[in-house]
Amino acid sequence: MKLRVADVTFSYDSHPVLANISFSLAQGRVLAVLGMNGAGKSTLLKCMNGVLRPQGGAVLVDNVDLLRLSPRSVARRIGYVPQRHPETGMTVFETVLMGRRPHIQWSMGDRDYELAEKTIHDLGLSHLSMRRVTQLSGGELQKVVIARALAQSPEVLLLDEPTSNLDLKNQLEVMGLLQRIVETQNLSAVVAVHDLNMAVRFADDLLFLKDHRIHAVCDAAELSAQTIQQVYDVEVELHRIGKQMIVVPQTNRRNS
Repeated sequence: MKLRVADVTFSYDSHPVLANISFSLAQGRVLAVLGMNGAGKSTLLKCMNGVLRPQGGAVLVDNVDLLRLSPRSVARRIGYVPQRHPETGMTVFETVLMGRRPHIQWSMGDRDYELAEKTIHDLGLSHLSMRRVTQLSGGELQKVVIARALAQSPEVLLLDEPTSNLDLKNQLEVMGLLQRIVETQNLSAVVAVHDLNMAVRFADDLLFLKDHRIHAVCDAAELSAQTIQQVYDVEVELHRIGKQMIVVPQTNRRNS
């Protein structure tokens, strides 16, 4: 399976947001979408799963254009984790089970219940299974929403800022969980993130948006300080601590 986005263009009324966005992503890889606020990161993800309808272009999984399919058919191929999650009174198990809806005709079957239970177990959420989602911490809720997306048995995961409003420990856990899922289940994942260091640490590839277009795409290990400065207008230095590269912004300090 290979994900390919071809010349996707989107505008809100007459205001351009994305112009001729094209890239591809192989199985088993995580792509981080980066850029300043308003660059179109969330819009790109919504265009990819049909929440928004692009004015042009195609989104292909195994050469099947998802933009020509019904929402139900898209949901069988794309698991989407949005920024905001509506509050419900459902339990964790019920929430994850809802991920099976694109695959059922009349009612849930034994396989649907088994897949939901397995997903909950695989993500280490079994102890929360009967707890209501309104009683969860932010990190726990984010893992449950990822579990619901995985219960769809997708080929591609789209995650819109999955670490926003999480503390450092939960950020690391959620991104580590995503990395492990992609590797073990051989999926493709596209994740919109703000934190450059999280992106460099957990993503395989980096895509930078600027001025409605792709400014750069690179392997995370090949990121340059020049690219960051061009996109964010901030000078940085790149350092390695062991095998891990970190991005360090440079600030001007006034002499006392």
